[in-house]
Amino acid sequence: MAILTLRNIHLENGDNRLFDSIDLSIEPGERLCLVGRNGTGKSTLMKLLCREVSADDGELIHSPDLKIARLQQDVPHGTDVRVFDIVAQGLTDLHPEDAWQVQWKVDTVLSRLQLDGEATFESLSGGWKRRALLARALVAEPDLLLLDEPTNHLDIPAIEWLENFLLGYKGTLLFVSHDRAFVQKLATRIIELDRGRLTSWLGTFQQYQERKQAALEAEAQQAALFDKRLAEEEVWIRQGIKARRTRNEGRVRRLEAMREEFRQRRNLQGKVQAQIGQADASGKVVIAATDLCYAWASKQPLIQHFSTTVMRGDKIGIIGANGVGKTTLIKLLLGQIQPDSGKLELGTRLQTAYFDQHRAQFDGEKNLRDNLAPGSDFVEINGQKRHIISYLQDFLFTPLQIQKPVKVLSGGERNRLLLARLFAQPSNLLVLDEPTNDLDAETLELLEELLIEYQGTLLLISHDRSFLNSVVTRSIVFENDSIGEYAGGYDDWLLQRPEPVVEKSAAKPEKPAEKPKADAKPAGKKKLSFKEQRELEQLPARLEQLEADMSTLQALMGTAAFYQQDSATITAKQAELAKLEAELEQAFARWEELEQMSQ
Repeated sequence: MAILTLRNIHLENGDNRLFDSIDLSIEPGERLCLVGRNGTGKSTLMKLLCREVSADDGELIHSPDLKIARLQQDVPHGTDVRVFDIVAQGLTDLHPEDAWQVQWKVDTVLSRLQLDGEATFESLSGGWKRRALLARALVAEPDLLLLDEPTNHLDIPAIEWLENFLLGYKGTLLFVSHDRAFVQKLATRIIELDRGRLTSWLGTFQQYQERKQAALEAEAQQAALFDKRLAEEEVWIRQGIKARRTRNEGRVRRLEAMREEFRQRRNLQGKVQAQIGQADASGKVVIAATDLCYAWASKQPLIQHFSTTVMRGDKIGIIGANGVGKTTLIKLLLGQIQPDSGKLELGTRLQTAYFDQHRAQFDGEKNLRDNLAPGSDFVEINGQKRHIISYLQDFLFTPLQIQKPVKVLSGGERNRLLLARLFAQPSNLLVLDEPTNDLDAETLELLEELLIEYQGTLLLISHDRSFLNSVVTRSIVFENDSIGEYAGGYDDWLLQRPEPVVEKSAAKPEKPAEKPKADAKPAGKKKLSFKEQRELEQLPARLEQLEADMSTLQALMGTAAFYQQDSATITAKQAELAKLEAELEQAFARWEELEQMSQ
């Protein structure tokens, strides 16, 4: 039985229709990932579930005692209070006289998440602040936990900790994330918010991508067929006087209905169309660093005896936990700060473009065009002059949005605007410091393609494992109090990295190997029983039938009309397909097992 249900929800935000008759049922124990383009209303939907905003129409149904907690996207700053007090804020249902319960509940969750309750919140790193806010959401033991971009600004160890923690979480989870590896590992169902409608896709993120692509192709075919019929009917209605006298009134009414359907149709939002401004090629050697050392005053050294050579065209990923010195290393390599010792040589004809989401802020009161090109109506990209409005439309900003102040943009839209400003600068050395935060999946994939095709040199700091694997050709990794270099991306580093050093005194003594028993006899091959032999003979036909059933169901789900049905029907068919896939996998495994036994 569903713990929460949305029925026929409508919500408009000014000129934007966010929710257009959406339905949703959340079952206990599910881990749902909410995906969708930036600005489609994902955060608003979470606020609606928490009753922080109200729908214009529709029903939100759940038990009166259902507990819902939300981990918001933004981390508060300037909060100089204890972590204990931050976590205790989640116990809004307890009274002051229940102090012993507050103490017990908060201490329990602090221990579970390995937090120091006496530390001040402001003294924590970004990852530990997120962990403290997660503790605040968990302390009330919610039935439904809502997480809005929980991996933003987390380093890879923190993301992996969060993955493992949530995999063991017993409650129901609804989260928004654009970290594809994170979603692939956690989600049991994908729900997508697209053009005001909510669709449900049972299975993993990879399965969702495959089925979504098939649905989009079917939708495009249906739309093209509809447009062709509408054009034919428009030609008919505009025929001469004779046709007007004899025309069918029922056909006229159908044409009017088709016109209304066309007017109401919300077409798929296009993809970002962008190119990176390219400068003339730099020298062959871009950066030559020899034995660099750097330390903050009165602190442990950050960079010790680091040497590297960056060649033209290299695409280098810099990997490490928060606070280890990744941004400091970038500044050293660019010559923005001087090393305590060592030698740095920069190549010739360098033109650097730097994406730093923490420093490159906009004036929130000014509109998009004034932030991007103050005092000008044009930008120049690779020698071509573009009008600022046309250029911003390539980044999916509407003419109406372009005139609005930057402060109304969502996090992902702000990042798109940052990329628009960055790409307008000609460069042959591109430096990106965590560019993927808040970007939707389509924009992430486009950014990957642009960086792969970029002719210059790239230095990239990112905690997005999929992004690193796709883009970089070499990795510089902060590990074991040193800095190592490896060929390839994140997964390549995992295969090449050295094993952690274990002190002999700390290591447990090994047990002596047990001697094999002298009388042990090799196991003989097991013959198939009559029942197993019969099963083996019937399995090929069973496999063919399962594949045929799956093909029929996939063809049905590939039509646009399929996704116009009610959510219960869609979910049932998706569950049926998932069941067939599982049965097919089991049947293949059983067939292989019996084949080996029969040999």
